[in-house]
Amino acid sequence: MKKVLLILALALTGNMTFAQDTPLEISGSADLYYKYDFAKGQNIGTSFASDQNSVSLGMIDIALKKTTGKTSFVGEVSFGPRGQNQSIPNLDGTYDEGTNSFHIQNLYATYAATDKLSFTAGYMGTFIGYEVISPVANFHYSTSYLFTNGPFQNAGVKANYAFSDKVGLMIGGFNSSWNVYSADPFKGLNAIGAQLSFAPTEGISAYLNFMDGSESGTIVDLTATFQLSDKFSLGLNAADWSSAADSDFGYTGVALYPAVAVTENFGLGLRAEYFKAKETATGLFGIGADQSVTAFTLSANLKAGGLTVIPEFRLDSNSDDFFMKSDMMTQTKSASQASIALVYAF
Repeated sequence: MKKVLLILALALTGNMTFAQDTPLEISGSADLYYKYDFAKGQNIGTSFASDQNSVSLGMIDIALKKTTGKTSFVGEVSFGPRGQNQSIPNLDGTYDEGTNSFHIQNLYATYAATDKLSFTAGYMGTFIGYEVISPVANFHYSTSYLFTNGPFQNAGVKANYAFSDKVGLMIGGFNSSWNVYSADPFKGLNAIGAQLSFAPTEGISAYLNFMDGSESGTIVDLTATFQLSDKFSLGLNAADWSSAADSDFGYTGVALYPAVAVTENFGLGLRAEYFKAKETATGLFGIGADQSVTAFTLSANLKAGGLTVIPEFRLDSNSDDFFMKSDMMTQTKSASQASIALVYAF
């Protein structure tokens, strides 16, 4: 989940103390995977792990963080399909596997004005949604429809204020277009974003997110995590997005993430998602206009040191004949795939 990434902590929370100088921190990850779709093609619309019947690369990701007095700086770059052409667009905002060369995931600075108030500016992983680009912070290796069709990064400035250790507020101005670091010069920072965080008790946290812009449209998003026992947790993500030009162009969806820690090094988790494309929403990834899809993803996490092995089975069902059959000529309502991923964090 976005809120547990260490390298993004300064940007997502406002409860910041006056830190002393710290050594340069280096962290990151590397991942690869094998996936087999039972229709023998690229069938299910997930952001990453798209190669069929192949041992393929995810990405190598390197993050740098430095704190000096009241100021902090974070830079993060990634190399490979997951962190390059599949998640970061070219300078003109397009995705092209043949020409993508932009590798920056995060590049921002934070100033702690007080122990409650901080300011952040730069190009940042989005505060919206439950899942993230880095596989280290996700239980499942494939990604949800909510993640795939939502923002990945937002560029802008924001202020975080901690009212208490239980309630915080972020508000900021952002480039209206998602996933680009440069704004339309005539529009500038014309998107408003906000996040209300609430942690009423240990083991429960919730984030209500909002963004509205003349290019990106309006998105309202809720994420929450409930640690129900030492072994069992439940995550929630619900969102609604409408384009600026047409309120019937967009999506709505909800996903649940129950997970159980069987042992210290072995866990099982399920993602159950319902995703609905609005009436005129052509061009969404993995779904057609006015269609709905129900997706169930069962994953295991086997950990050994910094390595996590993620075997996964996924079954998606569309309201229409949308997925391809194995003959790649006729369509059906359901699709399934199995995969195994290796994710190493350092």
